[in-house]
Amino acid sequence: MLQSVSLRDYIITNPVRVHPKDSILDAMQVIIDNKVSGVCVVENDATLVGILSEMDCLRAVLGAVYNDAGIGRVEDYMASDNLVVAHPNEDIVDVAQDMLRKNKRRRPVVEDGKLIGQITCRQLLRAVRKFRP
Repeated sequence: MLQSVSLRDYIITNPVRVHPKDSILDAMQVIIDNKVSGVCVVENDATLVGILSEMDCLRAVLGAVYNDAGIGRVEDYMASDNLVVAHPNEDIVDVAQDMLRKNKRRRPVVEDGKLIGQITCRQLLRAVRKFRP
């Protein structure tokens, strides 16, 4: 039986992150090394400012090739408008339903404006296993 339905009990507490001023190439290496499909973009004080996905990186690389230009920085390609985040006290079922509805595999978890974790589909699946009678 599930012990808790609070998101706080299931989040990844140290998600992979990059800084907005990092180069796209460095961020790509972080994504590759950590075997993740995207990373949280945070300022030095842990304020979440965006999300960078593999697709964003691919867009940056192809744009640089097509335009015969430099590849750029994370801040040039990250998603930063209308970021959907979760609060650690939200119910995991509500968050899971919203992630399905919006077709998102991950959601940053923010408290007092700071990134404190991330919830992913994999974490949600682990939590659901505990629902079994």
